[in-house]
Amino acid sequence: MEPSGDWHDYRTYMYEALTKAANHFRVVLHGKPTFGWHDRSIGSKVSGKHEKHWLRVVSEKKWWAQGDWWEGNLVANKLKGIPKPYVIDVYEWEDGEIQLRAERMTFAEGQVCSPTQELRSRLELSDLWWSELRASLDTLSSWQTERTITGQEEVNRRFLVFYGDDVESEVTRWTTAHGDLHWANLMSPQLTILDWEGWGRAPAGYDAATLYCYSLLIPEVAERVYKTFEDILDTPEGALAQLYVITRLLRRIDKGDYMDLAGPLHRHARKLLARLS
Repeated sequence: MEPSGDWHDYRTYMYEALTKAANHFRVVLHGKPTFGWHDRSIGSKVSGKHEKHWLRVVSEKKWWAQGDWWEGNLVANKLKGIPKPYVIDVYEWEDGEIQLRAERMTFAEGQVCSPTQELRSRLELSDLWWSELRASLDTLSSWQTERTITGQEEVNRRFLVFYGDDVESEVTRWTTAHGDLHWANLMSPQLTILDWEGWGRAPAGYDAATLYCYSLLIPEVAERVYKTFEDILDTPEGALAQLYVITRLLRRIDKGDYMDLAGPLHRHARKLLARLS
C-alpha cells in the first residue's frame, strides 16, 4: 500500500510499516501506537526475549532520506551524560518512492510532558528534573560535532525576512544543541530527552530558547524555564537565539500549527528587539 493524501490511509500505511518492522526484529507490539509530527513517524512499546524496548518507524521520500537528520538518533548513541534512549538496531527498506527506517531503542519509563509540542496545561516537575535538564544541556553544548542545525546564512535570511535590515544577526557563539527541545520530547517524572534526529551546532542558547517559546501559553512554566536558563537567555546571545527560534515557530504557524501561540511569540519578539535596539 502506497501512502496517499488521505489521513486515515496514511496512518494505516504507517501502522503496517510498524508491524513489518516488529516482525523483522521478532518483537511484539504493545498498546496503542503514537504518531509523530504530521504522522511521518510512528512508535510503540514492544517486547521480545523478556525485554521491553521502543520501536520507531519514520517514512520519507527517498530523495530526502539522507543527511544528518536521517541517522541522527543512531549517531546520538555517542553522546554521554545525557538521559536519552539508545538505538539498539536499525532496519531500512524501500517502498516505491518512500524510504522507511525502523529503530529499535531502549525503553524510557514515564510519560511525555505534553501530547503537543507546545505546553497547554500546568506541569509539576521536581527541582531535580529541572537541574538535570540544565546539566544535560550544558553537557551537550560542549560536545564537538560537524553536524549542523542551522548556519549563519540562514540566520541572516530569517532575520531579514522577519525583522528587517536594522537588527544585528551575526551569531558570535555556536554550541551543540538538541534542535527540537519541545514538551513532547521531554519525559517525566524522570527526565529523558527524546528524538535526536536533528541535533547539531546552533546559536548558543538555542535549546533553552526553543523550550521557552514553546512554554509561552503557560506563563508559570515559561517563567521556570527562563529562571533555569536565565544566565543564557538574558544575554545578547540568548536574545538572538530566541529571535531565531521565534522565526522558526512562526513559519510553522503559517502552515497551521499552534495558531494561538502567534500572539505571545510576536509580543516576546517585540520585547527582545526593544532590548537589543
